Amino acid sequence: RVPSCMCALNLRVAFNYIYLHTDERRGKNMHTCCITLSPSLSGLCSLYTCVKSFLELGQHIWERCDTARALLQRGCPSDRLEDPRGSTVLLKNRRITFNPKEQRRQRQQGQVTQLQPQTVLLNLRPGEPQSFVVKFKRVEDYPIDLYYLMDLSFSMEVDLPSVKKLGADLMEEMRNTTSDFRMGFGAFVDKTVMPYISTAKDMLRNPCKRTEPWPCTPPFTYRHILSLTANGSLFTELVGGQRISGNLDFPEGGLDALMQAAVCEKQIGWRNVTRLLVFSTDAGFHFAGDGKLGGIVLPNDGKCHLHKNVYTKGNSQDYPSVAHVAETLREKNIQIIFAVTEEVRHLYEVHVLPKCAVGTLSNNSHNILQIIVEAYNALTSEVVMENSKLPPGYHISYTSRCKDRKLRRGEQGRRCSDISVGDEVSFNVSITAPLCVPAAQSPPRVVIKPQGYSEEVEVLLSPICECSCQKDAVPHSPTCSHGNGTLECGTCRCKEGRVGALCECDRAESGEAFDSYLCRRDNASEVCSGRGECVCGKCVCRKSGRKPVHAYYGEFCECSDFSCDQYRGQQCGGQGRCVCGACRCHAAFRGRACECPLSPESCLSQDKQICSGRGDCHCGACICHDNRFRGPTCELCPSCPSVCTLHRECVLCRAFSLGLNPKECETRCVHLNLTLVGQAGVLARVPPSPGLHRCMEVDTEGCRVHFLLRTGKKDDVHVALERECPSGPNVILITAALSASVVVLGVALLLLWKLLTGVHDRREFAHFQRELEQRRWDRRDNPIYRSAITTTVNPKYKEQ
Repeated sequence: RVPSCMCALNLRVAFNYIYLHTDERRGKNMHTCCITLSPSLSGLCSLYTCVKSFLELGQHIWERCDTARALLQRGCPSDRLEDPRGSTVLLKNRRITFNPKEQRRQRQQGQVTQLQPQTVLLNLRPGEPQSFVVKFKRVEDYPIDLYYLMDLSFSMEVDLPSVKKLGADLMEEMRNTTSDFRMGFGAFVDKTVMPYISTAKDMLRNPCKRTEPWPCTPPFTYRHILSLTANGSLFTELVGGQRISGNLDFPEGGLDALMQAAVCEKQIGWRNVTRLLVFSTDAGFHFAGDGKLGGIVLPNDGKCHLHKNVYTKGNSQDYPSVAHVAETLREKNIQIIFAVTEEVRHLYEVHVLPKCAVGTLSNNSHNILQIIVEAYNALTSEVVMENSKLPPGYHISYTSRCKDRKLRRGEQGRRCSDISVGDEVSFNVSITAPLCVPAAQSPPRVVIKPQGYSEEVEVLLSPICECSCQKDAVPHSPTCSHGNGTLECGTCRCKEGRVGALCECDRAESGEAFDSYLCRRDNASEVCSGRGECVCGKCVCRKSGRKPVHAYYGEFCECSDFSCDQYRGQQCGGQGRCVCGACRCHAAFRGRACECPLSPESCLSQDKQICSGRGDCHCGACICHDNRFRGPTCELCPSCPSVCTLHRECVLCRAFSLGLNPKECETRCVHLNLTLVGQAGVLARVPPSPGLHRCMEVDTEGCRVHFLLRTGKKDDVHVALERECPSGPNVILITAALSASVVVLGVALLLLWKLLTGVHDRREFAHFQRELEQRRWDRRDNPIYRSAITTTVNPKYKEQ
């Protein structure tokens, strides 16, 4: 059995409303709580707590759920509406540190504030977002801790001298940013097992096999050398005593060193200030799973394992994954700077790490100071808000206003860039709760903070899942059938064995056959008209399966408020209320679908006549007497002459003595009140008004006549004496143009004839020349000449 306002068993969605309720079945009690969503405000809740005076017979108890306006219209008293709302309460709101004097005083007490507020309580109504503003400001002279983590494999030998003199130079440079700066130092190589290093005894003592200028130090996984200190000379001294080591493969054990440098806060000496970790190497890194090559299968546990400043679990635990390191750096608020060579830069430009910068080392790392300063400025000039994991169903969104005061949303709403010391930016955070869940599944808090900073905003979540009326429950209430139930939030929670809306029935005594008999209108009808269930001898009607907002009601569920006639796509034409299948129209309407207005206003024409005096108004529409007339008010007649045409003859005879003879004109046109004006432009300046017509007609001489006509009891006509008559043809111009055209055409034809004949003559002459050449021959070559001499050669002549 659930409390009456937990509302966790069933969900109905209907248009803009969400109904949370339990079903009322035989042998089950109904406990209701209503949370509804309105179109304008997500989360208007209205719960009526007096069922007896509000619901009609056969209605569900959960039908009390609706918007406040709808419930008030249905007769619910305003003092019986349950309408819980969400709220935002600032529990801790220490203001941001503004001036350096105040900052120095607060830093001594450890209370320098860059983030406001610090603790917020959100009372969350399901579906209704609650918002609050988070302000961030970079304060001046904020303390900085920097830990330098260096690869001491043999390939970094040329870089070590640059790091040795880094301490004093970096201390001097950072004085321009903060007066409270501390540095530390650590080194790493790789796991001391095969195949990462050679395990031969002489290689373990001196992995680089040399004695000059000095032998290499034995290999190690990670060694913490100097805790964070403000003594720059001590940094130079300890780093100056370091020697290079060596390993076999190209990748190094950098992730092991990063994990230990992050989690060993006490040994490193991290404070709750800006934390920077500089990672310097010229090689890649081993990650989770690579330990299997050396027979190491135990996962990295992410805990500190330093003994005498040496990592002791390097050979027994696998490398951590990149995601594991990223999560640890985020949790410890450490911002990392990768100072790597160009060859491996792409390996460290990963987007998994929360807040990092990558710089390219020169051949001997002489630019390491420049890399650190530029990376620090880049990291601190951007603020990125992040939050801890939200429970399923909860939603969080950010909008930001940065230095340019532009509003940013979505992922861009989480960040602001180009932030200098003293700049203040604001983030609007909005959190929305889902439907209510049991309290055990609700998170106690959500943490919001800027990446890389230790300050955070603690957001306490308090979902509103219960109604305030529950505290006024009346055990053994007389309303619930003489004490057979508890009256809670306007409904009865029955004792064991009692059923019914008011616990009026005994489950053992109430039989199904008897109950169904009471729920039939007659013997032939269905139980509750097939639209509900019979509970305790009474019909409990259900809602429509297609639209849950539609419900059946009545003693036998015979009525509905959604089966009335429709007009123009609306039930009861939108001018009435559907009651038990019939329209109850408003006072000014009638008809089966309230389609007929009683007022003739929709039939009035522009001159305020009903149907322009040409028809009758029936049910808000004009029925014209003459079929020639059309339009909503019978004002149109496509086959009728226009009003201008009807007055044309009278205007012409009265103003210009054209058309009708004088006697006929005087008889037919006496009704016109004629006014003559000089030019048509005067008529054009007359403003338009109802009943005024601008006319242009053509007279018997072909001239255009302009006049204004105002119809009424006596028609007023203003006629322009200036007519627009077409001018006659220009005979001289036409004759000249025609003559010129004939001459030009004749010349053109003559030239064309001359051209064609010339071409023809040339072709004929050329043909004649070819024929003449063919008829010429040499007389010595007369084709008909035959010689009289015959020469015969003796074939035997040469043999003799």
